[in-house]
Amino acid sequence: MYTTSSLFLHTLAQVGITHAFVNWGSDHPALLEDLERQRVDHGDTVVEIITCPNEMAALSAAQAFVQVTNTPAAVIVHVDVGTQALAGAIHNASRGKVPILVFAGASPSTVEGELKGSRNEWIHWMQDVPDQPAIVRQYMRFTAQINAPENVPHLVRRALQIATSEPKGPVYLWARREVLEKEIDESLFNTRTSLFRWPSIEPGALSPSAVNVIGDALAHANNPLIITSYIGRNPAAVAALEMLSRLMAIPIFVTCPSATNVSLSHPFFVGVSFLAPGTHTPLLSTADVILVIDAEVPWIPMNKDNQGNFERPSDDARIFVIDSGDPLKESIGMEHVAGVAELVCRASADVTLYQLLNSGRTGSATGFYTRSKTIQAVHDAFIADMRNAETLTSEPNVPYAPSRIFGALRTAVENKVPHPASTLYLNETISNYPLSWSHLHPDTPAGMLGSGGSSLGWALGGGIGAVLGGVNVGKGAGKVGYELVVSLVGDGTFMFGVPSSAFWMARRYETPFLTIVLNNGGWKSPKLSMMGVHPEGHGSKVTGNQLTVGFGPDMPDYAGIAVAATGGWAWGKRIAAGDSLEETMAEAVRIVVEERRCAIVECVLESI
Repeated sequence: MYTTSSLFLHTLAQVGITHAFVNWGSDHPALLEDLERQRVDHGDTVVEIITCPNEMAALSAAQAFVQVTNTPAAVIVHVDVGTQALAGAIHNASRGKVPILVFAGASPSTVEGELKGSRNEWIHWMQDVPDQPAIVRQYMRFTAQINAPENVPHLVRRALQIATSEPKGPVYLWARREVLEKEIDESLFNTRTSLFRWPSIEPGALSPSAVNVIGDALAHANNPLIITSYIGRNPAAVAALEMLSRLMAIPIFVTCPSATNVSLSHPFFVGVSFLAPGTHTPLLSTADVILVIDAEVPWIPMNKDNQGNFERPSDDARIFVIDSGDPLKESIGMEHVAGVAELVCRASADVTLYQLLNSGRTGSATGFYTRSKTIQAVHDAFIADMRNAETLTSEPNVPYAPSRIFGALRTAVENKVPHPASTLYLNETISNYPLSWSHLHPDTPAGMLGSGGSSLGWALGGGIGAVLGGVNVGKGAGKVGYELVVSLVGDGTFMFGVPSSAFWMARRYETPFLTIVLNNGGWKSPKLSMMGVHPEGHGSKVTGNQLTVGFGPDMPDYAGIAVAATGGWAWGKRIAAGDSLEETMAEAVRIVVEERRCAIVECVLESI
């Protein structure tokens, strides 16, 4: 016997979805029944089921899986409450432009047994809301209800066609319990379904006139500058970006990254900023041509540097904005960059950059030799400053600085996993973003990822999804998966990540990863936000605990939480002032790489 649920799961498998991250509920009897039918008939399920005790962890794991594999995954949740429990992970998937198919059941609509699956539990009344998809609609690229089994293949393919077309993102399908229980004819189940004739939109290109205008501007610029945030999500674009930069001596500056956009060793890579005042490159204000390509926020107009000068382009600068999916940032209420641009173009980054490379203008860049030497010196100073900071010793009884911690971690990783393609960093360090994205910046594309959004709690579930995804598509030097996945979090982020659920999942599915917890005693970012508005106000003079952003004086045992959640399988250690930093990092990396267990290192920083 086949049901709508049979057809739904069968369709997922036929269109290439291999993993479903699930949190079951009373709307899913037909799905659970069909999964067992599959095991009885075939020995396994057509889609690998990953049980997730928490929906935020489920969607975070699915997001990292998709970020690693570049193929969609499914998330299955429970009626309205499970949809709500996806929480901030919906924001991350949407802002991160990650194609995920989210499916939820819904309360039955019949109450007297008219149909199989009618209401037989009291919660069916509690969970029957007027507009369930409204909970997530503004974050989804597409929402639809499955009303009958006959259109399941069509709705799934349409949803995925939209999800995988720029601007990519999550989609949401839902169905009532009676629909999921409906029996179907075997001929409908056996109908072949594929994404053939349901293609994603082809990548767009610049118009010939735009190629001419932008190419001429870059060729004749005295001080050109490229700014990007997430061009690294498109691996084909990274090589083209580096090539254009080299051929025309154009510095690359990265703002608010969520992917590895340029190799650390690239001679014209001049730094990273998350746009705190005084942290933008000085090249911004002197640039006469600026190419903003796949960037979130390239600068903040009101910010000033330490000398009181605005950190924004001059009024005479020629600014060109290129984005693969949403150059006007239509999903953001207010945006400023497109309002000062000469051209705004919707075009794929790799296609655009190769158009510029093939335009015949790269060999005639004004001031190439002088500029290349100047920019190389800026790059060298950027690297030297980082490496010097990593060697600074702390005063007795003073906690290690983040730069020193990142240096010790990087050294331990490089010593144990020498091939850079075999390591993946998941970065959610928040107030330490600028330092971690700089000091741990891989020298290879796709070596570090962020959530792409601002809702904390992605990196723990993300560790599970990244390990699964790496195995699924053969990442790493050996093509069998990453040797090491490292999730970098703050203490607040760690708790947002639902660690009891995330580490239980890691144990259940044997997805070992290393977690570094930077413990500054609370939420530093809200305090920094307050200081940015009230730098000398009342709150500037008190501790984090007094300000109610601190977690002290009795802090959680972060490593202990992970160890307990795995039944003792995970290994953990706490590093405070004077403890053996380098040795602990080396041991933690060894535990993950050799013993294939999770390791957690809590690093105590100066308290907020």
